Amino acid sequence: MRRILVIGSPGAGKSTLARRLSERLDLPLIHLDREYFGSDWATPSRSEWRERVTALAARPEWVMDGNYASTFDIRVPRANAIVWLNLPRWRCLAGVLWRVAVNYGRARPDLGPGCKERFDWSFVQWIWSYPDQMGVKTARMLKRLRPDQRAYVLRSRSHIPALEAELSTHRRVV
Repeated sequence: MRRILVIGSPGAGKSTLARRLSERLDLPLIHLDREYFGSDWATPSRSEWRERVTALAARPEWVMDGNYASTFDIRVPRANAIVWLNLPRWRCLAGVLWRVAVNYGRARPDLGPGCKERFDWSFVQWIWSYPDQMGVKTARMLKRLRPDQRAYVLRSRSHIPALEAELSTHRRVV
């Protein structure tokens, strides 16, 4: 597996899982939130963002985390494996609330420079609506994968160690 895409609701643990897979498989790590958000939460235009994602996805190897469904058409065809952290909304909400409490007012390494952790009620609402807004779209996208692509749908964090072990068996030979 040379290109692994990790998707799911905010708070599901995408960034943590992507970092762990990157380290375990010795693959470059791409946090899409870090690429999308500039200084103090500035965002690129749609065309700039698609150009940036196209360049990132064109790299020969990566573990990439982030939803950004508007760029699935760019990233999914390049991925060898797609990991969907399809966790219950309450678990994701708890994850974000914990993250905010621990990091409030500080920048995280998976975000752009100067993007300090904050509480955002509209973000909480997005997390709660994520299964309804994105669940069907994501499931449909996974059904259209090519035979050479592999989908992993995890409904619990307890399944992560087995996923890591399986992906490690596909470690590239240098």
